[in-house]
Amino acid sequence: MRLLCLLALIPVVLGDCTCESDSEDRNKSEALKYKIVAIVSILVASAIGVCLPIVGKRVPALHPERSIFFIVKAFAAGVILSTGFIHVLPDAFENLTSPCLSETPWGEFPFAGFVAMMAALGTLMVDTLATSYYRKLHANKAGPDKSAEDEEKGKENQGHVHVHTHASQGHSHAPMLTKSDGSSSDLLRHRVVSQVLELGIVVHSVIIGISLGASESPETIKPLVAALTFHQFFEGMGLGGCITQAQFETRASAIMALFFSLTTPVGIAIGIGISNVYDESSPTALIVEGIFNSASSGILIYMALVDLLAPDFMSPKLQNSGRLLWGTFAALLLGAGCMSLLAKWA
Repeated sequence: MRLLCLLALIPVVLGDCTCESDSEDRNKSEALKYKIVAIVSILVASAIGVCLPIVGKRVPALHPERSIFFIVKAFAAGVILSTGFIHVLPDAFENLTSPCLSETPWGEFPFAGFVAMMAALGTLMVDTLATSYYRKLHANKAGPDKSAEDEEKGKENQGHVHVHTHASQGHSHAPMLTKSDGSSSDLLRHRVVSQVLELGIVVHSVIIGISLGASESPETIKPLVAALTFHQFFEGMGLGGCITQAQFETRASAIMALFFSLTTPVGIAIGIGISNVYDESSPTALIVEGIFNSASSGILIYMALVDLLAPDFMSPKLQNSGRLLWGTFAALLLGAGCMSLLAKWA
C-alpha cells in the first residue's frame, strides 16, 4: 500500500520539472506592445543613467575628487555587485541545473560556479595585462630620451636624500614627478576598468534583452519592463562614473555611452525576431544562457569588489574622514539593497 502511495506521488513531485513551454498565458500581439514599451523605456533609462555622471562632471559638486562622487559611485557599485550575485549568478545556476539538461555532465558538476570563477580570474588577467600594455605604450610615446632621463633621475634620488627646493617658489622637483607618474597611472587604470566593466555589463544586458524579446507572455513581460528599466538606469550610473574617471575624449565617451544604452533594446529586438524559433527551455538555449550568465556574473563581481570598491574604500580621502566613510558604506548598502529588491520581479 505504501509503495502505491509513493508511486502516486511521483507525478506530483515531478510536475514542475517539465521542458515544455507554458502556452497558457501567451498573447503574441499584446506581448509585442509591451516589448515596444520596454525598448523605449529601457533605452531612455540607460541613456539617462550613463550620461548623468558624464554630463555631471561639468558641475563642480560632481567632480570625481568631490565627496559626493564617492557616495554616488559606492551606490552604483552596490547595484553592480547585487546584479552579479542576486540577478545573474542564480539565473546561471538555474539554467545549468535544469531538468531539461542531461544528468551527465551538467548534473554532476557545478558548472555555473566554475565558469564564474574562471571569468573572474580571466578578468584579473585581462585587467593586469591591459594595464601593463597601456603603461608601456604610454612610456614609448613619451620617448626613449625622457624614459632614460627619468631613470637617471630616479637613480640620483636613490643615491642621496637631498631635495632641491626653491623657497621663493615653494616647489620640489621629485614630488612633482611622482605625482605626475601617479596620476598618469591612475588614468590608465580607470580606462582599463571602464572598458572591462562595460564588457561584463553588455554580455548580460544582451542576454536579458533576448529573453524578454523572445517571451510571448504579457504577464511575464509587464513586471520585467519596470524592473529592467531601473536595473539599466542604476547600472548606467556605475558605468558612467567609471567613464568619467577615465577622462576619455568626448567622442569616445559618447560611443561607450551609446553602446551601453543600445545593448538591451537591441537584445529585445533580436528576441522579437527569433521568437518563432527560440525555445528558452531547449538544451542549447539553457547551456548558452547559463554559460554567458556565469561569465558575466564573475566579471561583474570582480569589477565591483576589486576595481570599484576596494580602491575607494582604501583611499586616504575615505580613511581620513569617518563621516564620508560611513556615508559611503550606507550608499553601498542602499544600492545593493535596492537592486536586490528588484529580484522579486526580475
